[in-house]
Amino acid sequence: MTSALPYHALMSSDDSGKINDYMDFLVKRGSGELGARMGIEILEASPERVVGRMPVEGNRQPIGLLHGGANVVLAESLGSIASQLHAGFNRTSVGIEVSATHHKSATSGFVTGVATAISLGRTLTCYEIVLTDDKGVKTCTARLTCLILDRAPKPFQA
Repeated sequence: MTSALPYHALMSSDDSGKINDYMDFLVKRGSGELGARMGIEILEASPERVVGRMPVEGNRQPIGLLHGGANVVLAESLGSIASQLHAGFNRTSVGIEVSATHHKSATSGFVTGVATAISLGRTLTCYEIVLTDDKGVKTCTARLTCLILDRAPKPFQA
């Protein structure tokens, strides 16, 4: 799910500068190196709400629990995607603050995250991200704030 082109080069826009097909954009852009390594899948996407999931297997601590850092990677990934969709292709969204509270551990299956917009401004966005296990039990709550810069994203150079 990766592409040789930078993701902003793949985005299409209408007269308002908004993205026409969010999921198509995400499929073409790919999940990035860390998202791919963690096994993150995007299931639904808009500037207001992004839903994704990540397998517990491969993301566990040595004692068999889902690593708390993996929760934060999933949460920040979902919120960052939503913020970039809000920013559009002529601007760049960068995370400036993330916090997470871990409520319960997961040991198998998937964790699913839902990033919901709290505030969508011209220069700042804020998202609450709730992670749940396969039984629907809340495992982590995170908050992400992103700064929107008035410049197009730079191409990734490997």
